[in-house]
Amino acid sequence: MPLITVRPEGLYCEAGNFYIDPWRPVETALITHAHADHARSGSEQYVAMASAEGILRKRLGANIALRNVAYGEKLKYGDTWVSFHSAGHVLGSAQIRVEHKDEVWVVSGDYKRCADPSCAPFEVVPCDTFITEATFGLPIYKWNSGAETARQIYDWWQSDRDRPSILFCYAFGKAQRVLSELTNFTDQTVYVHGAIAALNDIYRAQGVQMVPTVNTADMPKNHKYKGDLVLAPPSGHRSSWMKRFKSPQTAFASGWMAVRGARRRRGYERGFVLSDHADWSSLIRTIQETGAQQVYVTHGQNDVLSRYLQEVCNINAHPLETLFEGEGDI
Repeated sequence: MPLITVRPEGLYCEAGNFYIDPWRPVETALITHAHADHARSGSEQYVAMASAEGILRKRLGANIALRNVAYGEKLKYGDTWVSFHSAGHVLGSAQIRVEHKDEVWVVSGDYKRCADPSCAPFEVVPCDTFITEATFGLPIYKWNSGAETARQIYDWWQSDRDRPSILFCYAFGKAQRVLSELTNFTDQTVYVHGAIAALNDIYRAQGVQMVPTVNTADMPKNHKYKGDLVLAPPSGHRSSWMKRFKSPQTAFASGWMAVRGARRRRGYERGFVLSDHADWSSLIRTIQETGAQQVYVTHGQNDVLSRYLQEVCNINAHPLETLFEGEGDI
């Protein structure tokens, strides 16, 4: 029997009697990171990185039963040893290593290999079986560095000082990465939607350096935002919140901007390719570096990546259907 199996509640380890990122309430939930498609409410006990605590409590409730762990700390669950290792995805993100007898499995959660000043870098964890994501599992996806993309964002902002510049990006992870990368170019205040403002405080409490920010809710109603940069989640694009900005230039930061036509379909003037997931070459490199000879590929282009691993890399790979989709995918 495999060490980790799929049950209606999620990925389950019988030898340790725990679930990893369950999509239904369970007794013990080990959480890779705090995006909503991986951290769901209702479980009796949560186990996660200490640096993820602030986000988890904000999203799942201040009073959840949460056991904080450090990267590399070994935990004993049943007949298994468990440890958390950096995934480089967002603040507090982790891969979960499960050891049972002479067998090692690693559940990657979501991960990226690009440098990111807002979270710990990815750690390669050797294993026999690797469960990998494949959100951007096609050869067309290839990322430039975050620093290079931040320069593009800064230049776009500076190119029009007569109207607001509104950059739409995910409130958790992407926004803080942009704000952190921008410290290399400016110390000017950036205005943020309330959904981003609350999470910025949690990042700063963990020592992440970002440019100064002000919640738009705290600004006078007659503030013009002329020449200002404003960050907002995609949900704000066609909401009443937009009425305070006069003729803004708009852009969207996402890995999906690598696809021709995606920006126009979403209704933005400009698109910046910036993802908190691994691109195609990073997926292949990571899987090979783990040394795993058995790989399960979940969400995204799992069939394409599985076939490539089998036919080109001679790795025993299979698609794995899960409910890990949505919030962490842009």
